[in-house]
Amino acid sequence: MRVFLLFAWLLLLSGCGTLSRTLPPEQSLPSVLETTETYQELKSLPEPKGRIPVAVYSFRDQTGQYKPKENVSSFSTAVTQGANSILMQALHETDWFVAVEREGLQNLLTERKIVRAANDDKQNIPELPPLMTAKVILEGGIISYDSNTRTGGLGMEYFGIGASELYREDTISIYMRAVDVRTGQVLLSVATTKKVLSMEVRAGFFRYVSYKRLAEAEAGFSDNEPMHICVTQAIEKALTELIKQGIGKGLWSPA
Repeated sequence: MRVFLLFAWLLLLSGCGTLSRTLPPEQSLPSVLETTETYQELKSLPEPKGRIPVAVYSFRDQTGQYKPKENVSSFSTAVTQGANSILMQALHETDWFVAVEREGLQNLLTERKIVRAANDDKQNIPELPPLMTAKVILEGGIISYDSNTRTGGLGMEYFGIGASELYREDTISIYMRAVDVRTGQVLLSVATTKKVLSMEVRAGFFRYVSYKRLAEAEAGFSDNEPMHICVTQAIEKALTELIKQGIGKGLWSPA
């Protein structure tokens, strides 16, 4: 019994020790996203002999899943719809590829037409250069989002004093392939997964201190990994593996 009480008290202290995390956060100024381990791995790749022009037409959510909510219809998607922008940002950060715009190609062509029309009445104005062509097209997307792949927790309560900790794991999967523009051959194909961790810690006190007098206190917090950060890490990992496999197969070479 003493061991049981000691363990319950330790759980309560561990929950109360995080009381500062339960307070409402203060307002903060906008900041740049922190770099992740996958980003550092992408930046640590060796220098290439030359940069390869790459186009991305569509790299989106292919799961079609929506956020699960009880007794209500939700039209919010489970994963971000901006995977194409995340991949373009990763291509821009690496020294191996030159990203050419294809998602907003119609807007680009319209703007070039406006520039040509404005220059028709002017003399000695050089013509616009042709658009850069891509040698490789990156295809794929987010093909799987599995929720509640693993759940668990730990808790104890005795005489109105208790604490608990719960966690949940979701999993997202990404497939990415490189296609040769000249032949249409799929040069490489990689797949990566990323676990999305959610955790909740709670501690409470519920006890009658005297006749008809009840004392109750509760504290806790939850910590959820942002979905777009997990998608970014999975895309950066897939791009890193794509470069490594391309070096191994001789498709491109380091300097």
